[in-house]
Amino acid sequence: MEIAPDARPPVCKIIDYGKYLYEKKKKEKEAKKKQHTVTVKELRFRPNTDDHDLEFKTRHAREFIEGGDKVKASVQFRGRDMLYTEKGELVLLKLAKSLEDIAKIESKPNMEGRRMIMILAPMK
Repeated sequence: MEIAPDARPPVCKIIDYGKYLYEKKKKEKEAKKKQHTVTVKELRFRPNTDDHDLEFKTRHAREFIEGGDKVKASVQFRGRDMLYTEKGELVLLKLAKSLEDIAKIESKPNMEGRRMIMILAPMK
């Protein structure tokens, strides 16, 4: 196996290839253990969500963010609810306001079909 191919003359070493592959796989597995995958938790609201329900779901969002996860908050509009998109935006902004000490808005509230979506990420 070549150790330093750029050196003059190139440096080579005779090794057990099976042992080399085993150690390489072991190092990759160890590196994978140390990785932290970020999951996205979703909270759903309606435009007429009451204050108590909003506080309850805010507590859940706080737990998710403190655990290192992102939170995707969405407001579902049905039928005539589409007339009250500003109410849905207010619900999402209230959520963001109550979590501003531990989270930042990654994407502002925007409409996707009949849903308004906002993503909150933990501060580093």
